Amino acid sequence: MKNFWKKYKYLLISCASVAAVLLVWYLLIDVMKLTKNSVFPGVEKTFGTFVAKLAEKKPDGATLGQHLLESLKVCLLGYSIGAVLGIPLGVAMAWNKWCDWLVRPVFDLIRPVPGLAWTPMFILIFGIGVEAKAMVIFVNSFVACIVNTYTGIRQADELHMWVGDVFGASNWQKLTKIAIPTATPMIFTGLRTALGGSWMALVAAEMLAASKGLGFMIQQARYISRPDLVIVGMLMIGVVGLALDMILQKVETMVAKGMNAK
Repeated sequence: MKNFWKKYKYLLISCASVAAVLLVWYLLIDVMKLTKNSVFPGVEKTFGTFVAKLAEKKPDGATLGQHLLESLKVCLLGYSIGAVLGIPLGVAMAWNKWCDWLVRPVFDLIRPVPGLAWTPMFILIFGIGVEAKAMVIFVNSFVACIVNTYTGIRQADELHMWVGDVFGASNWQKLTKIAIPTATPMIFTGLRTALGGSWMALVAAEMLAASKGLGFMIQQARYISRPDLVIVGMLMIGVVGLALDMILQKVETMVAKGMNAK
């Protein structure tokens, strides 16, 4: 029993905290009737809407699963492109002074601009299709991956570099055998930050211009005064964002174990 508690302590406490929030929500709205369901729906109303929306396309033309798949498709597309381009560029900027001098001024100019600020321009260029939203996600992912990768490489221990010099390691060997493995935690921090930011930016972009997706569903529900559907969308955003982060944590653990085994 002690080992079970030690192994699943965090999971059990997390489930208990979520259950407590749901219980308070149920008591305040469904039992005590502090507000009407048309203003702030209770647990029963929200759960009923969730179940119904799994099969119904009303009132926004798609089921909950279709909205979710559309959001995931766009998010993972933009995120993947941003990570694939951002991580190598961050490594190059941190490792090569000429690359840093050439790229950093432009990057420092672009970095403070929020991804959503690019939405009007991308809509004008690409329309309201997948491409415009994917580009918004790309900007968020690209910036976060560069910043964290750059920081991780720059924080590589000078003592380890000196040991590499002593043993005659080439510049490439020091990068691949010392700097990148040392920076791996920071790189994954950037990937997780980018994923969370990308997911949030996507939903916001869908509220501005989309024909399908969780953000679009929430916006349409707001127009027709369906707070129950708004809450369903919000809960789906939270649950899926948590699931994506947990998957990335597992990947990070696997990569760390693989590197330690070597």
